[in-house]
Amino acid sequence: MVDSEALGVIGGSGLYEIAELTDVHEERVETPFGAPSDAYITGRIGDQRLVFLPRHGRGHKVAPHEINYRANIYGMKKLGVSRLLAISAVGSMRAEIVPGHFVIVDQFIDRTNGRAASFFEDGMVGHVSFADPICSSLAKSTAAAAREVGVTVHEGGTYVCINGPQFSTRAESNLYRSWGVDVIGMTNVTEAKMAREAQICFCTVALATDYDCWHEGHGDVDVTSVLEIIAQNVDNARSVVAAAARSLPPPDLACACRNALDHAILSSPEGITDEARARLAPLFGKSE
Repeated sequence: MVDSEALGVIGGSGLYEIAELTDVHEERVETPFGAPSDAYITGRIGDQRLVFLPRHGRGHKVAPHEINYRANIYGMKKLGVSRLLAISAVGSMRAEIVPGHFVIVDQFIDRTNGRAASFFEDGMVGHVSFADPICSSLAKSTAAAAREVGVTVHEGGTYVCINGPQFSTRAESNLYRSWGVDVIGMTNVTEAKMAREAQICFCTVALATDYDCWHEGHGDVDVTSVLEIIAQNVDNARSVVAAAARSLPPPDLACACRNALDHAILSSPEGITDEARARLAPLFGKSE
């Protein structure tokens, strides 16, 4: 049982733990969609209950296209998460977004394929609004937390999500720039879709590590250069999470994210199977 609404944090490359947590416990969660990436780590930062999950698993064992996004978000919901920060290493597609800067994105372009990207299947059909995929309230408070700890943060921007695990070609990189994309990554759009269906407020904290392969004045992206910047960014990311947890405003019960399913279900009530109801029941819960 959960005792209060929690702030969820999904850690990306290099962020496998939150050192500031107290009262730490490990929780393994079973879901109808299979196993999450790893055990969830629960604890507190000040008065705020927090649930942490490394999306690639400890030891970085799960590739972007192999992540069980549905299980990860379902587990967050079962553990009482109502607001979720997704920390993600990204490539910068703009000269002014320098490796080491943070970006609080507000839009996505989805270039993934072959991923399970909805909870609605096998007996229930739902279509949630996804025009504004990021919770504006959570984004605003997270950006303020980043400024508080001295991180250079860009508010707003478009994240193009590619399937991976390969980095993009030079032609693709330049194409995405022509679309007005600001950062490129491999995970967050699917997490955002799952969070919206689970009625969880969602915010991406994108950590720029490189210039992909478009910038003529910089070398092409490779793992070695990415890891160097990640090592610098991880401490800043932990500081931002801690500051965000301590300054999180009271939950807005009227937030559209928390009420995303109010008019989203198309299936007639009498046609929804008991199995589908049981499978999706945790997604319908709201902390009031």
